[in-house]
Amino acid sequence: MRRPPPGQTVTVSTQGEPFRAFVPAPLPPVPPLEWTATLRSRFDRALLALGRLDAVSALLPNAELLLYSFVRKEAVLSSQIEGTQSSLADLLLYEIDEQPGVPIEDAQEVSRCVAALAHGVRRLREGFPLSLRLLREMHAVLLDHPRGAGKTPGEFRRSQVWLGGTRPGNALFVPPPADALAGCLHDFERFLHDLPEATPALVKAGLAHVQFETIHPFLDGNGRIGRLLIVLQLLADGLLREPLLYPSLFFKTHRALYYDLLNGVRTDGDWERWLDFFAEGVEASASQAVRTAQALLALVSTDRDRIATLGRAAASGLALHSALQRQPVTSAAALGKATGLSAATVNKTLVLLEKLGVVSELTERRRGRVFAYRDYVALINAGLDEPPKTDASERAEGATWEDG
Repeated sequence: MRRPPPGQTVTVSTQGEPFRAFVPAPLPPVPPLEWTATLRSRFDRALLALGRLDAVSALLPNAELLLYSFVRKEAVLSSQIEGTQSSLADLLLYEIDEQPGVPIEDAQEVSRCVAALAHGVRRLREGFPLSLRLLREMHAVLLDHPRGAGKTPGEFRRSQVWLGGTRPGNALFVPPPADALAGCLHDFERFLHDLPEATPALVKAGLAHVQFETIHPFLDGNGRIGRLLIVLQLLADGLLREPLLYPSLFFKTHRALYYDLLNGVRTDGDWERWLDFFAEGVEASASQAVRTAQALLALVSTDRDRIATLGRAAASGLALHSALQRQPVTSAAALGKATGLSAATVNKTLVLLEKLGVVSELTERRRGRVFAYRDYVALINAGLDEPPKTDASERAEGATWEDG
């Protein structure tokens, strides 16, 4: 079925130059989605994968140990999609007041993405609904850094934005004009709350992501908030108990296609192709998260058994091992603070853990040494440094959906 574009194009004039802006129609799509057997099967597999991931989180002795790393992985990936150069190692170094390998502003931006997700999850657990107000609160947290100061943190835009080009008249895509924003956002919030009709949770997450990106309600940070919205929606609707999903890895790997399909919804109303891709991404991301969680648990168990053979040093070794799971890149001083062990004991034990191959030193200095739980970080880092896949769909329009 070929449906009309999901919205209307309006002519706007700014400083005497007319241009055309796109105002999306309210969700859910009209006419209704065409649920082919292939698309239904794709969503069934995605839901099954999410169920497995949720079961893993329920069985973990301490889900917080994985949450620390998984949430940071999603933040790094989502920021990398927008061009931020910070790696996971850069973020972890920044968080312990060490100099990252990129400009500190990049690491700050990723750190604020972590904080924005944490804020959203905390508010949901306090009983606050997924709403425009919550998205504004998260945006304020996201842009709480020097680069974001002039981008009206926590406020919806009051001026026109455009993507690609030097002005709206030659832009690749122009979101709704400011005077249409309130109506678009009102309808968007109603959809999040299953009005005018209920929508299955995973379908809702896929539709809402596109709608948010199309509305582009902020001056900056729309891409990152829009991807965090996916995880929050799944939490709010009960498909996940913990934010262990990192869908941005799939989006980054298939970045050109990701943008192409978002554009296809706007220009052709092709929701089905986007939803097929979205469900594939959720299935792949959830399955990989399960594999990573299982590998981390196996690694932790194996290393715990090896450390237990250290004799009198086993107790201090296990204490450091436990602290390293909470913060896999850390300093000797921070390990002492986390465990209550003396500096001398920490340093002697770290020597033993280095000999076992559990930790490796990232610095070569006598004071303020930094260590990494080597294999733990390697497992979390999987996929972060892979270049995006390209195909025939990659073209200049890819810039249409940048974060701006």
